[in-house]
Amino acid sequence: MMTTVGEVMTATLLTVEPSTGLAEAAERMNDRGVGAAVVLSGDTVSGILTERDVLRAVATGRVERTLVAAWMTRDPETIDASATTSQAAAIMIHGGFRHLPVVDGGKPVGIVSIRDLMRVAVEDEAPRGA
Repeated sequence: MMTTVGEVMTATLLTVEPSTGLAEAAERMNDRGVGAAVVLSGDTVSGILTERDVLRAVATGRVERTLVAAWMTRDPETIDASATTSQAAAIMIHGGFRHLPVVDGGKPVGIVSIRDLMRVAVEDEAPRGA
């Protein structure tokens, strides 16, 4: 049986709004130990803010008084919770990104990362020396 995205996603989603300050969003990502925040407008996914986006902002020296909206990736790819982990991996590899918001009926329910997918891929493998 194929593993679904819903089975491996992180359901405790860190969400921010486009009007959230970038520094605040980065602080919340750091506090939660996550590499991405889903940007919501109402209850719709309007963007995603990743570590790479924050790094780009820092590199240009434009973090203070700037908003998530200026740096997020707008209208990101999403995947349905019922999709397979193989489908998620194909989308992420093709798109060149490491986080994918998960939706159910169009509403955000979680996020899946490359790390989540790797865990599925290697769960049958024993670590070296084990």
